[in-house]
Amino acid sequence: MRQQGLAVKPHVLILAGGISHERDVSLKSGRRVADALTDAGAQVEIREPDDELIGHLMASRPDVVWSTLHGSVGEDGSLQDLLRLAHIPFVGSDSDGAKLAWNKPAAKVIMKRHGVQTPDSITLPKSTFRELNAEAVLALVAAELAFPLVVKPAMSGSAQGVSKVENAQQFAKAMVDAFVYCDHALIEKFVAGTELAISVIDLGFGARALPAVEVEPFSGQFGYQERYVPGETNYYVPARLRPTELERAAELALLAHSALRLRHLSRVDIIVDHEGTPWFLEANVTPGMTETSLFPQAILAEGETLSEAYLSIATAAIRS
Repeated sequence: MRQQGLAVKPHVLILAGGISHERDVSLKSGRRVADALTDAGAQVEIREPDDELIGHLMASRPDVVWSTLHGSVGEDGSLQDLLRLAHIPFVGSDSDGAKLAWNKPAAKVIMKRHGVQTPDSITLPKSTFRELNAEAVLALVAAELAFPLVVKPAMSGSAQGVSKVENAQQFAKAMVDAFVYCDHALIEKFVAGTELAISVIDLGFGARALPAVEVEPFSGQFGYQERYVPGETNYYVPARLRPTELERAAELALLAHSALRLRHLSRVDIIVDHEGTPWFLEANVTPGMTETSLFPQAILAEGETLSEAYLSIATAAIRS
């Protein structure tokens, strides 16, 4: 039964799993989204991306696809392009937005052109260290950017391969760890301050920032374990900052959502330094949806249920 082109109980196909390093996170996120949408009355199906997926999509024609796939298979824009060609609505940013956010160095350039503070950085391919003197390259970068530094894969998620580097002895290992996940590594100047995650929702009536989530990992670094193992991190919602600082951070998140051409939902990671200035770190088009993830925490902090919010997002994607 359909009403004005929208199923009363929409058929939502959730993509989860895949073969990326973030497979486990994707499976947990997919299950949580499925449970919430089922509670809201949607018809929900969960599938892995496999060689039968395209045929299944074309045969079943779901009302909307909600991908919780992490890594390049779900976040680099290729899946979004295929869904567009198949004329199947999907939750999240289109191909252009996904490409911009997935490439962290490119996203930083765009935000810098919009007048936003983002840590000084350099992006180096693995080939640089094969063709040039690796020790000389690292020494030059360290001398110009100065420790502490943050090394991360230029295209990856869930903080995998991310290291804080305090000295020259740690630098080479950090580069090796980053190159496990991507052939390009982003080396950033470390900015001390309060780490925030600000989620953005746009249901077609204008983007709005959800309450900021402040993260305080016990280890001092918000890495993979700190994100997904309960008890490893303290979360404060709303964040323990002055209202003016939270307002500036929310404005930055909304600007990133717009400048990077994101859609429906996103999460923007920010550092607010000791002077109260927000710094853009990165934007995520497929935020984690696990029990410890930041996006659902922000929804709950606003007083909504996950079922209501996720159904609204799915409905907006069908109509867009």
